[in-house]
Amino acid sequence: MRPALLPLLSVIEELTREIELYEKLVAKKADIEYPETKAIRTIHGVGPLTALTLVLLLNNDRSRFRKSRDVGCYIGLRPKQRDSGLRAPQLGITKAGDSLLRRLATQCAQYILGPFGKDSALRRWGMSLALRGGKNAKKRAVIAVARKLVILMHRIWITQEIYEPLPGVTVQSKAA
Repeated sequence: MRPALLPLLSVIEELTREIELYEKLVAKKADIEYPETKAIRTIHGVGPLTALTLVLLLNNDRSRFRKSRDVGCYIGLRPKQRDSGLRAPQLGITKAGDSLLRRLATQCAQYILGPFGKDSALRRWGMSLALRGGKNAKKRAVIAVARKLVILMHRIWITQEIYEPLPGVTVQSKAA
């Protein structure tokens, strides 16, 4: 087995090095050419690629949307509607707009709701949605958190405020 696997392992190592190099280049570009992404990256789980994609997709125009809530609809994270009389079935998302940002936002939401996500109001809200039960509760929670995350990223980009994971809660240091 070893002679067959060694070439594959060397290819995987080379690709890993290249990926790390490109990740560093994206982070450097975000820091130098788009410093406004630094505020967006204060959200735990949002990296330079996601922040840079949001800024570039919206053409670096902060006033493009009147309300930050419209950004979630713009990238297709809004549920479809097909009301007829007394029925209003729950449908999937529209998937309109940029698929890359939608995919990145969904990955960030999965990280936030996953085992490595830090405690935040967004995580608590998403976990409460996931615990409601039902067949697809976790999937619906991920999409809802992704929509809320994109809205939050746009608001932080406009205001350039530092993200507070738990607003109104003061964190005491462990040394005290």
